[in-house]
Amino acid sequence: MSNHPSAEKRNRQRLVRTERNRSVRTRIRNSLKKARAAIAAGDVAQATLPVKEASVALARAVTQGVLHQKTASRTISRINAALAKLS
Repeated sequence: MSNHPSAEKRNRQRLVRTERNRSVRTRIRNSLKKARAAIAAGDVAQATLPVKEASVALARAVTQGVLHQKTASRTISRINAALAKLS
């Protein structure tokens, strides 16, 4: 365990930040799973909304500092390309 007050505070901050990041990452993974399943189903009209929601979730994670901007851009690009391939 830490011996200094500043180290104890950093540990408390780490726990709060980790919990927040975990919930955001879970939301991202679930939205991506729905989008990829909708794309795999093959219907463009049904897949458009889940892809848009996944894009919004990824962009929000970037603004919260959970994901790097290029990671989110790459993922958004890939799901949009998969959606475009359907039509």
